[in-house]
Amino acid sequence: MIFEKQLLRVMGRKNYVPLAADELAERVAQGQTKTKEIRRELRGLVRAGRVVKLPDKRFALPDDEDHVAGRILMNRRGGGRVLTGDASQPTIDIPPNSAGTAMHNDRVLVLINRDLPSPRRGGRVERLANRPRGKVVKVLERARTQVVGTLEKSRQLWFIVPNDPRISHDIYLPKLGQARKGKARRGDKVVVEITEWPSRHNAPEGRLVEVLGSASKPGVDVESVIRQYELSTRFPAKVVAEARRLGTEVTKADRKGRVDCRDDLVITIDPVDARDFDDAISLERIEARRWRLWVHIADVSHYVPPKSALDKEARRRGNSTYLVDRVIPMLPEELSNELCSLKPNVDRLARSVEFVLTDSGRVEQARFHSTVIRSKHRYAYEEAMAILDREPQNKTEQMLHHANRLAQKLRKTRFRSGALNLDVPEHKLFLDAKGRVSEVRRIQNDISHQLIEEFMLLANEAVAKEIKRRRAKAVHRIHEEPDDEKLENLRVQAALAGLRAGNLADQKQAGRFLASLAGHPLEDVFRIGYLRCMKRACYSTHPVGHYGLAKQDYVHFTSPIRRYADLIVHRVVYQNKKYEGTAIEEAADHISLTERNSSDAEFDSKLIKLLTHLQRQIDSGQPETYTGMVTEVRNIGAMIDVVGLGIKGLVKRFSMADDHYRFVPERGRLVGRLRGNEIAPGDTLQVQIDEVDLHKKEADFRIVKPKQAKGKKKAKAQRKTKRNFSPRNRNRKRQPKTERRKK
Repeated sequence: MIFEKQLLRVMGRKNYVPLAADELAERVAQGQTKTKEIRRELRGLVRAGRVVKLPDKRFALPDDEDHVAGRILMNRRGGGRVLTGDASQPTIDIPPNSAGTAMHNDRVLVLINRDLPSPRRGGRVERLANRPRGKVVKVLERARTQVVGTLEKSRQLWFIVPNDPRISHDIYLPKLGQARKGKARRGDKVVVEITEWPSRHNAPEGRLVEVLGSASKPGVDVESVIRQYELSTRFPAKVVAEARRLGTEVTKADRKGRVDCRDDLVITIDPVDARDFDDAISLERIEARRWRLWVHIADVSHYVPPKSALDKEARRRGNSTYLVDRVIPMLPEELSNELCSLKPNVDRLARSVEFVLTDSGRVEQARFHSTVIRSKHRYAYEEAMAILDREPQNKTEQMLHHANRLAQKLRKTRFRSGALNLDVPEHKLFLDAKGRVSEVRRIQNDISHQLIEEFMLLANEAVAKEIKRRRAKAVHRIHEEPDDEKLENLRVQAALAGLRAGNLADQKQAGRFLASLAGHPLEDVFRIGYLRCMKRACYSTHPVGHYGLAKQDYVHFTSPIRRYADLIVHRVVYQNKKYEGTAIEEAADHISLTERNSSDAEFDSKLIKLLTHLQRQIDSGQPETYTGMVTEVRNIGAMIDVVGLGIKGLVKRFSMADDHYRFVPERGRLVGRLRGNEIAPGDTLQVQIDEVDLHKKEADFRIVKPKQAKGKKKAKAQRKTKRNFSPRNRNRKRQPKTERRKK
């Protein structure tokens, strides 16, 4: 844009009074007939949210008119919060009915309300200066143009029920013939494009784009997720051709000017089913009780130059997406699985960090090299764990044991510095030939995972400090402080469970609380609870630090095969690439968006498989019994974490047949009126699936083995039950209390 800087400079002056387009043209063009060009640039600035157009058709900067642009994250209640992209600015709460026609991840313009207080629980009020609230006045950019849902029919109209429960409106298809399109039937999964949505008070209208087929047809569930999140499963022909021209082997020209590490004992440790290996390590003892650690990362930047077809497609995708049954890579397989992947026994190019560490794990030196390596062995995590559980039998295994001891020292130091231990088990789904769940395996974050994790964290921090030393612009991985109100609620829950949490807003006290949970029955409950208080990590040009890791300087550097952010960092550090302020800010916002999109898609693909698995159990009449741990108690019932599935669910209060329960908020539990039974966070229940709602993506469970009353209450309840309902007393009419007193 030719006049962009001049327009922003004029509107940024202290004495600026909003002007119309013609008046701005006179100020900026200085007599030249450039009104059309200036109007065009003003429209572009308005679309970008950098300038706001007022009702009287005058223009101003958003901040001057209490407007702000950002991404909206919707919730199921119809409201949400807006992230501004500036880590120094607070998020903006959007109450229900104030989101307009915005959908999840849309870029929106918000009018901040600086007059109304923000209500909080318990009658307390926090001023808007600390917790701003606003109203969406304009959708600047749609995150996605299409919606996936289930086709339904009323008496007169066809409509779809969106798969995404954060879209609260059904989408109507006004033309019946178009809706049928010869193939579509009621209950099918379809893709529609929204054509008209004038206001939130009117239902949106759409146009049928694609019929995916019956929801019960194999593969339709994951295809629906792919369409819903607009994930690209194919690469453009130009991108594939560019990747194939690079060949399959590292050439002599590629090796020129690089440090040769091919004779070093380099290994990789990855999941057993991994195909792209983007990190490797080697460790050796040096003089004076020190260690030389090499962290080698796949060199993608050598093969993907800026503005190439490969680069443009990688930036558009932002990252690889790991769905339940497939990987949608950021780069074509010719690079991600072959030429860039650090496979064993072949030459590969790398960007490396060479560390000199003391025996206690303190970094004495960090140097950055472009290298060529040759991995000697590829370990799966299970193999590495088996080696660490026994005595080493060769030089490679000995190195693995040394690396583990060093990594554990780094880990202890990190936690002492305030990092939070938020490791919770993951659940991996295994599917049969028809795409149905055959096994759910719980995977612990054991020392084999921690070994690699600690060395990668070390490299990420070292690279971030190098960027800071050079005063270069890059994308930083940031993680803001958790929500104070949620932390206070968690502290209250901990107190009700008999745990001392302390001040969870203090990072070190929070770390001590999480450490104290080790081995406790409520460990997973409160680790997961604390995770829910945390804000999502994202990318920013402002290095404000990473709260969870307790690091002031942190970037993503170790996975350029699957993250575009890492590729940017590689270019900055190893190729001295200079990024302009606007370009790098747009990149940070874009890859934060694609990461959220992929994360949601990954979660949904697993959830829909699990819910379908549970629905089949209902249909068969043979539901399995699971152990559920109560994570929260509400008036409607008990929220549980089904340990064997890694899924959340609800046991409704009125479905509990062993007692008549009431919610006692001051005790944080359900208490039975008849037998004195109690249900509280941390309790384990034997449950079976009761109901599945595939539209809302929710599961309800029922208790199959009732809890027993405890202690004296239990004995008293049993005596009372026996006296009042034994065969001998069953037909005897109970006397009123007054009559019993007379006797």
